[in-house]
Parts: sequence; structure tokens; C-alpha cells
Amino acid sequence: MSEQRRGDRPTVPHGLAAVRQALDEAEAKDSVGALPYLREAADRLTELIDEAMATAVLTGQASLRGAGAQAGLTENAVGPRLARTRSLGAYADDRGRVTAAGVERAKYDLETGQPRQPAAPPAPMRFKPRRPS
Repeated sequence: MSEQRRGDRPTVPHGLAAVRQALDEAEAKDSVGALPYLREAADRLTELIDEAMATAVLTGQASLRGAGAQAGLTENAVGPRLARTRSLGAYADDRGRVTAAGVERAKYDLETGQPRQPAAPPAPMRFKPRRPS
């Protein structure tokens, strides 16, 4: 994700502030108490990476493969992650992946001012113990 600059100081996107806050909370806890905050930071950072990839492919700055490579992902991992984004989620196919065709359609819709409305995002998967402990 590119940072905008004002003078010599970079401005930090709002999402990074939430990641930093979760990390600050984790730092003040013991290892067990830090875990929920570290998980929150990891989840928020994953969302930021996914949104940055979506922006990169929508603006033509990168291909699906190129965006994935910059994020350290394989090409096969990019489509499902883009399907979770606000900007490209509505363009996912029935397998839950955004393909090059979906990106092209999203670009066209964006240019014409008629982007598809995203469906409600699915809740993230969480571990649920079988029995109370």
C-alpha cells in the first residue's frame, strides 16, 4: 500500500492505526493475554493487504499475479482474498474467487459509475471448541 506524503512525514492509513493499537495492547499483556490482541492485529493487517491488492488490480498498477507476488502470495491465493474485499467482493464467481474477468468487469463498472453493490461479507472463520474447557 503506498503511503501519501505531506512534506517529509508519511500519513498512515486509518487501518494501520488500528493494527498499531492492537499491538500496543498486546505489548502490555502477558503471552496468554496478548493472544486476542495479536489475532486482532493479524486480522486487520490481512484486511489491509487484501484491500491494497484490490486497489492495485483495479487501478491497473498490478495484475492479479503481480499483486499476489508483491504480497508474498501465490497466484491461486489472490482470487479468494480479493473476494473478501469491499471493492471486488461483488465480482466473485460461484467458487468464491475473483478472476481476471471479474476484475475487468469491475474496472468497466467503475468507469461507468455503476459498481455492483457488495454482498454482506461472511463472518471470519473462528475456532470453536467442541466441548467447554
